[in-house]
Amino acid sequence: MHVPSLPEVRRLTEKRRDAWWTVLLVDPVATPLVRLTAKWTRVTPNQITWAALVLGIGAAACFAQGDWQWLAAGAVLYHVSFILDCMDGKLARLTGNGSAFGAWLDYIFDRVRVLICAIALMGGQFQKTDDVTYIWLALTVVFLDMLRYINALEIYKVRLNMRQKLKERTDEILFGTPVTGGEAPADGAQSASKPPTEEEEEEATAQVAPAILPVVNPHRSFITRLPGYVPLRDFLVSHRIRIHLFSGIEFQMTIFIIAPLLNSFVWPTITAGALLLIFEVLIVYRLVLAARNFEHTMASYDEEELELKVQQVNPAEQTSLA
Repeated sequence: MHVPSLPEVRRLTEKRRDAWWTVLLVDPVATPLVRLTAKWTRVTPNQITWAALVLGIGAAACFAQGDWQWLAAGAVLYHVSFILDCMDGKLARLTGNGSAFGAWLDYIFDRVRVLICAIALMGGQFQKTDDVTYIWLALTVVFLDMLRYINALEIYKVRLNMRQKLKERTDEILFGTPVTGGEAPADGAQSASKPPTEEEEEEATAQVAPAILPVVNPHRSFITRLPGYVPLRDFLVSHRIRIHLFSGIEFQMTIFIIAPLLNSFVWPTITAGALLLIFEVLIVYRLVLAARNFEHTMASYDEEELELKVQQVNPAEQTSLA
């Protein structure tokens, strides 16, 4: 197949905004590798997904040894595994070879990798020190990873539902024919298991609703009034970095790369867990603002529709008043 130039591959495969770890430490490696893979091999996205899992298992085996040299090797393997995990979706988008099964496989393998690496990493330290704290740390890592994925999926469903209702209401007002039915993400099957980022959802929502009514901006909140927030936000956005600075990706990298390299686990895990919870709370807060914005917009649509009906019922009266 004809493979586009590297800048074009970047445009086709890299997300408009992504986690800072991915933008700075993964994409510069993953995107050129995806181009070379598509150009010179017949490797499929599913095969890359399997390779990522195998390397994740290798990282877990290293973590289980407990010594620093093995921990460092496990950290390197984990990062390479994550690079491959990013490559499968990029290759699917570039070649169009993604599949629904591949999306499921990618999602399940991600969770399996975190589970086995958490058990191996903390289990190795427990075996080495006989400190039960590491058992609790393993449970904490698994719980927080599960929580943030469940939260992301549920928020995605809520946003998708609001977007669909907004589109149906808009079509009904403009054309009198609401369009029903769900919308499927069009980002490629290999990445469909990972819900779009909040910024991607907001952009999609803005594209759905025509600008026929004023809409309240959900970002006009106390956050935007914090000193330095707006310049920082603009800087991050201009460099393709999400405002959500500590996501599940940074959480994983802190636990499975930074902590092993530092040979320190208690405080990195506690700090990463606290930051993840703080940013998850901020996501929920933004969802609350978006829900209020949605309700306000729907109420405005009802008022607009009522006014249009009044104008249609009494055109003669309005003419005489004029």
